Amino acid sequence: MASEPKLGASQAKARQETGTINPDEAAHFGAQAADWWDPNGNSAMLHKLGPARMRYIREAIDRHWEGDARVLKPLAGKRALDIGCGAGLASEPLARMGAAVTAIDAAAENIAVARDHASAMGLAIDYRHCGVEDLKEPAFDLIVSLEVIEHVTDPALFLSHVARLLKPEGLLILSTPNRTPISKLMIVTLAEGLGRIPKGTHDWSKFIRPEELTDLLAAEGLAPVETKGIAFDPRTGFVIGESTDLNYITSATRAAARNPINR
Repeated sequence: MASEPKLGASQAKARQETGTINPDEAAHFGAQAADWWDPNGNSAMLHKLGPARMRYIREAIDRHWEGDARVLKPLAGKRALDIGCGAGLASEPLARMGAAVTAIDAAAENIAVARDHASAMGLAIDYRHCGVEDLKEPAFDLIVSLEVIEHVTDPALFLSHVARLLKPEGLLILSTPNRTPISKLMIVTLAEGLGRIPKGTHDWSKFIRPEELTDLLAAEGLAPVETKGIAFDPRTGFVIGESTDLNYITSATRAAARNPINR
């Protein structure tokens, strides 16, 4: 079971006032904004991850809403939130699937690039420079947050706001690196050490194991419907599979928490 030290009243209040954004993390990612859409730039690894993640997301959407994989806009009439959107690598596909997309990021530089790119693509996306705690509007049908939870100040506080913004019958999709020796070797030692990812992008100690994420979700009345691993295959690139040793992606709902026997 995941656990963390109990906070005193003053410490808990300080966390609530600080919010979920780590200013150092925001500055680190904001510095990469200019070439975010360059598939060979600092965000090249996210471009490589993108197709596998979006395939999973599309399958999760069709499963949750009993949709048809042949339909081009399965999110028509639905509201989607992309938390930690960067320059919009996931926001734009969600918009193309028909969603009314709100996308937020801690770095103002990322939001500026995202707005310009969406405009050039003819996509109407509501981009905002803010933290999840700043959103007060009605709940969303779909919330995605990809490679973000390991960068926030407090994962439990982060998920409390995510849960607040999710409709009772909504779908949440999260992806994040697992905290394993393999992820430390592949992501921190090799990928950052060889310059495939900018140095300082990850703090391995903040990676979250699947069982820890399950406990954090449970505290907010949510539970995984499905968890799949994201692995790297040197022949084909990133693939969705059973091994969660490196990275994983989870879809979660309140219905799964209410009906654990069906999982």
